[in-house]
Amino acid sequence: HHLMPIICVGETLEENEAGRAAGVVSRQVREALVGLDILDAERIVIAYEPVWAIGTGRASTAAGANTLIRNVIRPTLASLFGENIAQSVRVLYGGSVDPGNAGDFFRQPEIDGALVGGASLNARSFIDIVEAAQA
Repeated sequence: HHLMPIICVGETLEENEAGRAAGVVSRQVREALVGLDILDAERIVIAYEPVWAIGTGRASTAAGANTLIRNVIRPTLASLFGENIAQSVRVLYGGSVDPGNAGDFFRQPEIDGALVGGASLNARSFIDIVEAAQA
């Protein structure tokens, strides 16, 4: 059926404020991908979706999300599957993406797209996000 799994990882507000986001996200990636071979790993998509940002209207900063992906998610993937796979896996940002901040996320070099939740329920908002992705 050509399903493509999207693995969502992200820390709670408490974990973020305690400076534990990197460890939590790295552990989540490792646990989600245990037992996968390289061919399966090539087909996954990871979404960094901080739990504290889901549906709250509070998003991570684009630069902060980019840094976590660059310094935590991609190196964790590299340790599991090698650098080539780590760079080829698509990593999305999810967590209160809206028309006002989508462009900031799309301009980040490590962010390959967005996992849009609530903003997709409003056609105009979703169109604005799609247009930001195409800019």
